[in-house]
Amino acid sequence: MAKKKKNKYTVNILWKDRRRRLGMPLSFQRYRLGEDRLFYEKGFLSTTVDDILLYRVRDISVKISFWQRLTGVGTVTVNSSDHTMPVLVMRDIKRPREVKEMLHQQVEKAKIAYRVRYNEMMGAAGDANGDGIPDVLQDGNFGA
Repeated sequence: MAKKKKNKYTVNILWKDRRRRLGMPLSFQRYRLGEDRLFYEKGFLSTTVDDILLYRVRDISVKISFWQRLTGVGTVTVNSSDHTMPVLVMRDIKRPREVKEMLHQQVEKAKIAYRVRYNEMMGAAGDANGDGIPDVLQDGNFGA
């Protein structure tokens, strides 16, 4: 059996799952958690992959409806400051509480590694559009 060769683009996957129907993985929506990113992949013949850098995650919540409890799944919602995917809803995944805690731990590690402070996540003071650049520097007045 041939060994899989690792290259510099290989991502260490800590967790993976896919959306489940009636508790069974019968969909083409896949979720993967790497050390510094959360990946969302959808599609069968043509696929779309998007990711969220973990240091950009602002909030993680879990919702488990009655029917989800019966089938052993739940929904984890990730809110982030990512512009391409500000909200990722991971529906019908197994062990949603454990996934939330694992995700939370990785988010904290990523924020420490990238030295992200709370005010960096919320935008600079006087930054109405949330792009990280104070409005004073954008409007050309430069404090005048």
